[in-house]
Amino acid sequence: MKNKDKIIRYSIYIVSIIGLAVCIAVLFPQVRQMIIESAERILHSKISFYQEWTRTLLSYAMGGIGLIVFFDYCLLTVSGKMLVRKVKSEIMACLVEIDWRSFVRPALLMFGIYLLGILSIIRANFLYLDDVGRTDVGYRGWYNWSRYVSEFFSIFVHADIRLTDISPLPQLLAALILALSSVSLLYILCNKKITVIFLFASVPIGLSPYMLECLSFKYDSPYMALSVLASIVPFLFLARKKAFVFCSVISLLVMCMTYQAASGIYLLIALLLSFRDWNSKRNSNREVFSFLGRAILSFCLAMLVFKLFLMRSHSGYASNAMFPLSQMFFNVWANLKNYTATIYGDFNLIWMALIGVILFFFIAKSVCTSARNKIVSFFVSVFLIGLLFILSYGVYLFLERPLFAPRAMYGFGVLLAIAGIYVVTDNRKPAIIGVLALSWCFFTFAFSYGNALADHTRYVNFRMSLLLHDLSALYPDKDENKIYIQLKNHIDFTPAVKNITAHNPVICRLVPIDNEWWTHYYYMKYFNYENFDRFLPQIDEQKSVDFGVLDLPVVKETYYHTIKSDGKHILVVLKH
Repeated sequence: MKNKDKIIRYSIYIVSIIGLAVCIAVLFPQVRQMIIESAERILHSKISFYQEWTRTLLSYAMGGIGLIVFFDYCLLTVSGKMLVRKVKSEIMACLVEIDWRSFVRPALLMFGIYLLGILSIIRANFLYLDDVGRTDVGYRGWYNWSRYVSEFFSIFVHADIRLTDISPLPQLLAALILALSSVSLLYILCNKKITVIFLFASVPIGLSPYMLECLSFKYDSPYMALSVLASIVPFLFLARKKAFVFCSVISLLVMCMTYQAASGIYLLIALLLSFRDWNSKRNSNREVFSFLGRAILSFCLAMLVFKLFLMRSHSGYASNAMFPLSQMFFNVWANLKNYTATIYGDFNLIWMALIGVILFFFIAKSVCTSARNKIVSFFVSVFLIGLLFILSYGVYLFLERPLFAPRAMYGFGVLLAIAGIYVVTDNRKPAIIGVLALSWCFFTFAFSYGNALADHTRYVNFRMSLLLHDLSALYPDKDENKIYIQLKNHIDFTPAVKNITAHNPVICRLVPIDNEWWTHYYYMKYFNYENFDRFLPQIDEQKSVDFGVLDLPVVKETYYHTIKSDGKHILVVLKH
């Protein structure tokens, strides 16, 4: 046994020394340059974004040093081994205490609800934004957004390095993960008591209008759903301090490496649990703030590790660069106003009224059941609602150019679920009616949205069939020199979609019609029209040329489009 321990110890020494030597070497600019040059020789191409590659290598080297030191502390020192044993025993104790059998039937029920809710989306068979490129080329690309977990698990989900369309399997997995998220959240917030009413109250987690966009992606949806579950799981280990902190950091890192839009969900749950315990005097002030401190510390530690060692800088339609400290307040305030205005513009009057009812009962319950001073409880609950709303957008508030697409705002849907669950736990019928009414609204809207996608697909395919027929008649010879095509405008909504828009404005942002990159890619590439070189001016060598200023002659005029061309440059003006 002693010889075996010595072998293990010396093996750890050797691996650590080699690892530290490699990481320290990468810290030198000359070594990083050698690595990049070697990669260029292997790939037989020049690596773009040279500065980003060097920063990434530097981050990995620093992260590697920290990881090696941490593991050596845990594996080689007495205190480290004791800490590992303590954390392991606490995690095992928590796993034993969880009543896993109580999860099965509720999870199956919620899976059925979510599956039924996205049935029309699955039936629409819509290639949603990035789905077009992934279906055509088979790339993953999550690595560019620091979503390493998505990158890794996609290989297992698709059983291949090259992605293919295996829908609706990813969406079914997403529905199952969201079902587990709903049940886990109820188990945490409702003291391990799960009822049908509570389950219905959690519907906004998976069927809010913002989560519906996530579920529209044939490739991304399971990893977006996993970010929600990862934010909830740590609270299953709440009974043990060290286990909670360890699981929080690991789970939050998983969240960051799947979809960062969920970054506020963990804080929402922590704050509500703290408020509930404070308001009812279930725990002392010291215990409440001690728990909240551990949660905030775990969150900050995970975000710091992710930013310093795992996050790759990225800019495009959104950026992960944060504001300088001197500009933080006013810019965060601007992001918050934009976030609020976006939600206000997306939701119809009935939804807003029901949300108002839920928030009213949230405050009323907090005051009526409070063991504290009623006036203090009132103001604290009002402040809490405001704070929860702010945090529902997560770390995106602090970014220079955050994303305000629906898929980046599903934290608000989780907030509505948390508030609804909190409200219905006292079994007051008016409160239950309001919460269930909002869940029903979201459930029915999911069908409208899925049918809107199907109707839009039908109309787009019809319009593109007409256009490609005209183009193939004008330029039938595939062996001629490649031609350049630009598309101007987009194909408008169908009457059915416009009808939904009248009362549900968010549908305009959910049905993608004005994304020039993927919609134009779909218009051409998906129909196997290969008689062109590049059809988007921002990605070819003629990016400075706008075909609209070339005064091209009209070669075809129809009810649906106008085709202008000089034989090489083609401008297609789509009519609404």
